[in-house]
Amino acid sequence: MKKSTPNLLLALVILSIPFGYAAYIYPSLPNSIPIHFNMKGEADGFGERSSIFLGPGIMCAVGLFTFFLLSNIKNFDPKRFKSEDDGMFKKFALFMVIFMSIMGMIITYSATNHSINITKLLLPLLGLAFAIMGWYMPKLHQNYFAGFKLPWTLENVDNWNETHKIAGKVWLVGGICQAIGTLILPSVAAFIIFITATVIMVIIPTVFSYRMFKNGNQIQL
Repeated sequence: MKKSTPNLLLALVILSIPFGYAAYIYPSLPNSIPIHFNMKGEADGFGERSSIFLGPGIMCAVGLFTFFLLSNIKNFDPKRFKSEDDGMFKKFALFMVIFMSIMGMIITYSATNHSINITKLLLPLLGLAFAIMGWYMPKLHQNYFAGFKLPWTLENVDNWNETHKIAGKVWLVGGICQAIGTLILPSVAAFIIFITATVIMVIIPTVFSYRMFKNGNQIQL
């Protein structure tokens, strides 16, 4: 048995949970269920009850693609790959599988519980995911598939390392603020805050990386 087989089997089990839940509630569903929600968390699109499997299906496909990509980066990334990254990428691959499975569960649950505001579930979850990504970022070595893949970070290892140190702090704090803010604020305000924070979390490391590049890849004190 290959070393990757247990992880793959675990990923398949995790991704199958939303399908099991959808199959369990399927007989009790009405003929029409919500399949799309606006930023207030209100249903604004409906489909047949068989659509209950759509959300888990999409999340499963994305989860498997991400799992295979992160688990096999060392096989096709032309950047210098460090062996110690392999275990970290495999752990992150399983994290993404768990995240996608939870997303599938939330989508399925919201389709059957109209009183639940889906934005109050999805946005805090996304904020926590960003925070966890922030924790991982300083540990990333140069690669073409994860992190801030800017011309200056891919060209210079010091620029990559320092940019991801900054990005890690910004995403960790930003993600926690997103999770808390979107949980306590009204839906529209929560959506605006979430998008604004995401833009800021991208801009700060990008500007830092460019300024470091313009400074000859020396850290500005």
